[in-house]
Amino acid sequence: LLDWVKFKGNPVLVPPPGIGVKDFRDPTTAWTGPQNGQWLLTIGSKIGKTGVALVYETSNFTSFKLLDGVLHAVPGTGMWECVDFYPVSTKKTNGLDTSYNGPGVKHVLKASLDDNKQDHYAIGTYDLGKNKWTPDNPELDCGIGLRLDYGKYYASKTFYDPKKERRVLWGWIGETDSESADLQKGWASVQSIPRTVLYDKKTGTHLLQWPVEEIESLRVGDPTVKQVDLQPGSIELLRVDSAAELDIEASFEVDKVALQGIIEADHVGFSCSTSGGAASRGILGPFGVIVIADQTLSELTPVYFYISKGADGRAETHFCADQTRSSEAPGVGKQVYGSSVPVLDGEKHSMRLLVDHSIVESFAQGGRTV
Repeated sequence: LLDWVKFKGNPVLVPPPGIGVKDFRDPTTAWTGPQNGQWLLTIGSKIGKTGVALVYETSNFTSFKLLDGVLHAVPGTGMWECVDFYPVSTKKTNGLDTSYNGPGVKHVLKASLDDNKQDHYAIGTYDLGKNKWTPDNPELDCGIGLRLDYGKYYASKTFYDPKKERRVLWGWIGETDSESADLQKGWASVQSIPRTVLYDKKTGTHLLQWPVEEIESLRVGDPTVKQVDLQPGSIELLRVDSAAELDIEASFEVDKVALQGIIEADHVGFSCSTSGGAASRGILGPFGVIVIADQTLSELTPVYFYISKGADGRAETHFCADQTRSSEAPGVGKQVYGSSVPVLDGEKHSMRLLVDHSIVESFAQGGRTV
């Protein structure tokens, strides 16, 4: 795009009647429609407090027609920004071109909710003829169920890489410094590490997000490997050359006797955000990795699992990132982020952390929760 001329017919897309001029943005990648030469794309919007995905058809990308109805709508979710819509294979381990459809395929609908600045997604079925998407589980519908990332993460979009047959996800990480601090350092916010996206065949409900393989080319030297027996309240030091840029993979085996024999009824309804962080200890957690820590542990960022167990004997694993002691600087957001994560029979509790100075990206169970 070094030498180009704007089309004289701009704008080629305008809000339909009843849609506010600002409530209409971020078209998706187009996919082929059921008719020869037809292309379809969806755009995020809202009608009242209902988030909607409008669908347009075109044959030349200069004139567009709004189709009847909507691709999908979810009441109470507000404005949908950066809508993304793409297929995932339920059989294979590669990404799919945006136009791919047929047996062994589910479709992901993702929306960035303008009201709470969170990226939500759901997995479902797309009827190309009726131009309707239906979630597999209405209780996990887009905007009310799963999130792509439970931290500071927003406005993501995917694209299909035909050379490596993968779908790649980019997201935006808005840091929590004050505006004055942003001005002083000369920059604000970053793009996330790109991630591949696959369907989680084991759960059938989640996506798997994982750093693209090119990230591994940044690793230098021999890996540091350590195996430890963690006791309650213990901290094991792992010495590294630099604490500012790390790629950490860790897995944990939980004592099965302890897991089966303990009922932690006082932790029914546990959630990362209201738990008080890693300093709040229970019988089955927290356990994980502390990064960006100083010598005195006055500043540190724990990323950890916590297993809660209710009176019914059912265990639920949570994956949390605790920022409450990440910085002594004033005016910085200090929250505990996280969510529950399915840990299936035979699986260890596993995590991968990418530490890049002020950013920590954390992947649990192969990217089932991030």
